[in-house]
Amino acid sequence: MTNNDITNGGRGLATTWRILRHPASLIALAAVLGIVFGLATGEWAANLKFVGDLFIRLIQMAIVPLVMASVIVATGSMTGSGMGRLAGRTFAWMIGFSVVAAIVGWALATLVQPGAGIDYSGAVDPALQEAAKPTGWQETVLGFVSTNIFNAMSTASMLPIIVFSLLFGLALNGYVRTTGNRLVVTLLDQLQQIILGMIRLVMRIAPIGVFCLLAALAGDVGFAVVTTALSYLGSTLVGVLIVTALFVVVVSVRTRLNPAALPGKLAEQTVIAVTTTSSAVTFPTVLKNAVEKVGISQRVANFTLSVGLTMGSYGAVLNYTIVILFLAQAGRVELTPGQIILGMALAIMLNMGTITVPGGFAVAATFLATSLGLPLEAVGLLIAVDWFTGIFRTFLNVNGDTMVAMLVANGTDEIDRDVYAGRKSVTAAAVQDEELAEKYAAADRAD
Repeated sequence: MTNNDITNGGRGLATTWRILRHPASLIALAAVLGIVFGLATGEWAANLKFVGDLFIRLIQMAIVPLVMASVIVATGSMTGSGMGRLAGRTFAWMIGFSVVAAIVGWALATLVQPGAGIDYSGAVDPALQEAAKPTGWQETVLGFVSTNIFNAMSTASMLPIIVFSLLFGLALNGYVRTTGNRLVVTLLDQLQQIILGMIRLVMRIAPIGVFCLLAALAGDVGFAVVTTALSYLGSTLVGVLIVTALFVVVVSVRTRLNPAALPGKLAEQTVIAVTTTSSAVTFPTVLKNAVEKVGISQRVANFTLSVGLTMGSYGAVLNYTIVILFLAQAGRVELTPGQIILGMALAIMLNMGTITVPGGFAVAATFLATSLGLPLEAVGLLIAVDWFTGIFRTFLNVNGDTMVAMLVANGTDEIDRDVYAGRKSVTAAAVQDEELAEKYAAADRAD
């Protein structure tokens, strides 16, 4: 054995160790062990459920201050720059495709019924009782506004909290523009960072929480926990393929560019996206390829792809809509049409730059369950397989942003068709705004 063999072997072990220590790997391992333990011990595994419930409660504990701080900071920091036709086209296409993704997610979850394999029809958490009560549309609209925001915070009534935060943020925005004083924005931004630190601490025990949740679940429902997880993953994957196909069709019809050339142009960023499950990490490659391979103008690429980093989360909208239906089916909760539409709106709202946290799926799933009065017991199963759904989500988020940029550029004739056809080469300019680049890196949502 040569020194090179020893060195290469050491590097291989170090790489393997890093992979095994990755949070996603630890959660996946804990999920498998939890299911095996639950199947082996049966009903006794229910004794571990309180540990899993404690993990979920620790996440719930941070949701109200996180949502309030995030929405207020995002709204209070808005400026008038970048508005106009370019912004209008960008927002219209992104919101339009987000709505399409939500509808596809609802249709697939209704057809496949991924949550039907788990029967959790027990009592709803008392904190969710009020949210679960059926009401008429007038009462629903009135419920958007609380007469006492502190009471809404104490009961985790998310809709009035969001409405209050939006109004507070708008008022704060006007105050900042009038006085130039950003003290409150800065304080709330710092509060948001501290809460994110809390969530990072909580996510360190995620493997333990997932093990206990799935052990109790597997002990109760048996092998159905595995088939249910596969059904959920399959629904998400099929939805991603459908929305991607819709993107390609719309782009081909609107731009009249050859769709057969797209896979090659998107291959590099796709590989990075599915291996890192991060839109932020993939962003520099997406920006470069949009200009150099697709032929989108630098102006459109800079604006549209930057906005897409926080708003263009079509895969996440699709997945979160399926999560809503999954939890409702698992808890035998009949959602009204109004609740389904509200759930879709919340899924879209979650991806407008308001909740960008590490381990963000656990926060998002808990937020949706809390807002709609759905049981939380099956959330552990969804967290366990989130690495796979993260791959699906990021694939659609990243490539969807590029195709939206193509549609926006086509509207102002800013696609160089010679570049797209490979008859001409250009070089993308580097991102000059270091502060903006740092913001994007910090906004790494792990999708």
